[in-house]
Amino acid sequence: QVQLVESGGGLVQAGGSLRLSCAASGGPFSSYAMGWFRQAPGKEREFVAGINWSGGTTLYADSVKGRFTISRDNAKNTGYLQMNSLKPEDTAVYSCAALVLRSWSVPQAVYEYHYWGQGTQVTVSS
Repeated sequence: QVQLVESGGGLVQAGGSLRLSCAASGGPFSSYAMGWFRQAPGKEREFVAGINWSGGTTLYADSVKGRFTISRDNAKNTGYLQMNSLKPEDTAVYSCAALVLRSWSVPQAVYEYHYWGQGTQVTVSS
């Protein structure tokens, strides 16, 4: 059974930075596409960023493009989301997700991902 565990969330002032980590266990991490999603109170879960199995393809939501960077270290079975220039509207629970997919594509839809972490809270104060 694949398990994903996020860490790195917290409270930060607007303009600050956080780095989220997603540690995977129980499966072949190097065969997974991975995504980061977020859900703010009263809103639907939305795609933030995704990366293919090799790290050769990345995809970002327009709202975070140029501020967030997704990466992965397959040797450490860990994915990352570096978040810079944070804004109050970035406040949400951030979750990582994965699916077995060895291709150049990066899924963006919630339903396409098979495995989910429990989420980590990110709060950006103004």
